[in-house]
Amino acid sequence: MEIRYQLLFPDGSEARVDVEVDDETLDLRSPRPSAEPPEWTRLGHRRCTNCPLDPRRAPHCPLALAIVPLVEVTRDVVSHTACVAAVTTPERTIRVETTMQRAIASLMGLLIATSGCPHTRLFRPMARFHLPFASEEETIYRATSMYLLSQYFAARDGHAPDLAMTGLRAAYREIHTVNRHIAARLKDVIAQDASVNALVILDLFSKALPDTIEDQLDEIRYLFGPDLAAAG
Repeated sequence: MEIRYQLLFPDGSEARVDVEVDDETLDLRSPRPSAEPPEWTRLGHRRCTNCPLDPRRAPHCPLALAIVPLVEVTRDVVSHTACVAAVTTPERTIRVETTMQRAIASLMGLLIATSGCPHTRLFRPMARFHLPFASEEETIYRATSMYLLSQYFAARDGHAPDLAMTGLRAAYREIHTVNRHIAARLKDVIAQDASVNALVILDLFSKALPDTIEDQLDEIRYLFGPDLAAAG
């Protein structure tokens, strides 16, 4: 599966990142660093306090490796730089006038989910149906729907389903920790703030969701009103 992010700037210049994801495992195949990975990607550099990886088997942080090509093309970009982002997925092309921090946030979310970081693997199914520039309402709908579908499959396999979504809340708490440490890595290597601010945009949701999931779901409960009434 290939997804292309093409960023067009007012002066006529452009940047492009092609993302290739394995069709079955949903693991990231590319982009990957073509040469020796930079020092800031080493697992021990600002390592996440919740990292379960063994440095002997994983000398480099998989999430950091995944975002190296993105950092290389955006390290000198200011957050509010205007751009037109054209995102091509297997199903469609979406073209949006936006800012670089929001374009990077959308792409970064895709790379993080498919990077191989143990704390983000839960979100790989969302990468298969990648929705660029999703709103907060769309994201809560997609994340909870994805998680509850995973629990349906778990129940079919004989496991007790987590309908209270305790696991989803826990996953977002872990991702919040990951985001803070990845932001610290980025601050070591970027000249401008677009990449860090993109991560901040993603982290605002990760930080808020565990404590507000019920409230956020209540806001879209009206969508199911007729069906809920019929079920009652």
